[in-house]
Amino acid sequence: MASDQPDVPALKVPRGRQSDGRIDYLTLSFAELETEVATWQRRLTEAGVRRGDRTLVMVRQGLPLIAAVFALFGLGAVPVVIDPGMGRKAFLNCVQRSRPRVLLGIPLARWLSRIFRTAFKTVEVRVAAASSTTARLSSDGGERQSAGVVASASDELAAILFTSGSTGAPKGVCYTHGMFAAQVDLIRRTYGIAPGEVDLPMLPIFALFNPALGMTTVVPEIDPSRPAAVDPAKIVQAIRQENVTNSFGSPTLWLKIAAHCQKEQITLPTMRRVLCAGAPVPPALWELAAAMLPHGLLHSPYGATEALPVASVSAIEIQEKLAETTAAGAGTCVGRAIAPNEVRIIAWDDGVIPTWDDAVELSAGQIGEIVVSGPTVTRDYDALPEATARAKITEDLADAAGGPRRVWHRMGDCGYRDEAGRLWFCGRAAERVVTADGIWYTEQVEPLFNRHPEVRRTALIGLQDGGRTRPALVVEPVDPTVVRSSAACRRLGRLLREIARSHAHTNALRMFYFHEAFPVDVRHNAKIHRLTLAAWARTAVGFDVDPKR
Repeated sequence: MASDQPDVPALKVPRGRQSDGRIDYLTLSFAELETEVATWQRRLTEAGVRRGDRTLVMVRQGLPLIAAVFALFGLGAVPVVIDPGMGRKAFLNCVQRSRPRVLLGIPLARWLSRIFRTAFKTVEVRVAAASSTTARLSSDGGERQSAGVVASASDELAAILFTSGSTGAPKGVCYTHGMFAAQVDLIRRTYGIAPGEVDLPMLPIFALFNPALGMTTVVPEIDPSRPAAVDPAKIVQAIRQENVTNSFGSPTLWLKIAAHCQKEQITLPTMRRVLCAGAPVPPALWELAAAMLPHGLLHSPYGATEALPVASVSAIEIQEKLAETTAAGAGTCVGRAIAPNEVRIIAWDDGVIPTWDDAVELSAGQIGEIVVSGPTVTRDYDALPEATARAKITEDLADAAGGPRRVWHRMGDCGYRDEAGRLWFCGRAAERVVTADGIWYTEQVEPLFNRHPEVRRTALIGLQDGGRTRPALVVEPVDPTVVRSSAACRRLGRLLREIARSHAHTNALRMFYFHEAFPVDVRHNAKIHRLTLAAWARTAVGFDVDPKR
C-alpha cells in the first residue's frame, strides 16, 4: 500500500482540539507509516530481536500498536498480544504461559516485568516502545524508508492472540501468516472494502487489518480498558469530520452511539457499514441503525478469536422479520457461513471428539454445538494441549495414509441451522441451563424480557435446588434504584412473570433476581458474565413471583 498509494493518509491520531473545536490529528501517509515501521525494525534489530522471537507487545493503541506489530511481522518475530484489562492474575498467567523472549513495552510494562519476575522469567530483551515520527519527519524531510519483510511461509507462526476469557481462562491462539492472509481476503470480499476508505476501529487490535486493506485508520477517542465509558459525541464528531466509511465495535458501544444520534437527530451519511460483534446485536440496535445510517448497513459478523469471520448477517436480512423471530425466542440469527468456511451442527459431547467419525452431525432445526472449518480456523492453543484436544476435531479428506486433513473448531456455542441455511446462535454452551425437563438457552430466553421498557438487560442462570437445577432470571433494570426496593423488585418481577407465562418454553420461569450493573468482559463490554451472576445469586435475595404461591 505504501507503493500503491504513498500519499494517502494511513493513520490519524487525535492530539487535542483546534480553536474552532475540530479534532486535531497527527496524520501519517502510507509512505510515512512504512518509514515509521522501518525505524521500529532498526530499533528492534539493534536490541537483539531475532526471527521467531516471541515478543510481548505492551504498547498503546494507534501508531505504537500498528508500527510495532508490522515491524515484528517484517522481521519474522512473533507478536504476543494480551488484553491488560483481564485482571492481574489472569494476565500474568498468560505471560508466563506464552514464554516471550522479548518485551516491547511502555515504561510501566517494563517496570512490571521486573516486579513480577516469575511471570516474565523468559524475557531476555526489553525494548522501549517510543514513536519518533514527528521528530524524524521534520528532521529528514519525510524521506521514505522501506521496511524489510522476511519471506515467511504460510504455515509459519505469525502471532499469538488471547481470547477474552469470558467463560473460562484466557487462552493463547496460534495464528499463522496464511490465516492472517485469509482473514484479510475474507473481510475484503465479504464487505466490499476498497483501498481509500476510512475506518474508525473501536477495538484496537482490529486496526491492524487496515494497512493491509488500504484503509485510513482514525484512532478513536476511547479508553480501551473502559470502552463502555466512551463519549458518543466524540465518536460521532470523528465520523462526521473525517468522512469515516467503516467502523467496528461492540453492540454496547453502537447502541450508545445510535441512541445519541436518535436523541440529537444526527445521521452518519458517509458510513457504508458498521461491523458489530462481541455479543448478539439486540433488536433495538437494528432499528436505530436504520435511521442512523441513511447510506449504509449494520452488519453482524459471527466468530471467535479462534475462527474469524465465520458467518455474517446484515440489516437487510434482519429486517425481513428475523428480529421479531429473535424476540419470540428463536435465538439470534448470525447469517450464512462466509465461503469458503463450512459450518455444521453436532450433538453435544462434553468430552474430546478426536475425529469427525466420532461426531454426530445434526439436521436442520436441531440445536447442538456449532463447528467450523476453513482457511481462518486456527489449529492450536499455545502450550495447552488438553484445551486444543477439547476444541478441535480432525477429518481425513483422503483414504490414503498421510492424505490431507482438515480441522474443525468447536465454537463452544449452541445453535442450529434453519431450512434456509441460516445459522442461529442460542448462547454459550457453558451458560446453558440443563434441567430435568429440558435445556434452557440464553438467547432463546433473554430477548423475550429485554424488550420490556423497564429492563436494560437480563441473564439466564441455573440455581441448584435440592439436587435439581431450576432456571432463574437476573434483571438489570433501566432504573438502578429498583434494586434497592423489595416492593419495586416484586412488582417488576410480576410483570416479567407474565411474559414468561406467555411462552411455552419459559412458562416454568418464576424466580427473579435484580442486579444494578452486570459484570461484563473488558474487551467488548458486551458479553455478560452469567456464571459470575449465578455464583452471586447463591447468597442474593431472589423473588419467587408465581401467583399461586
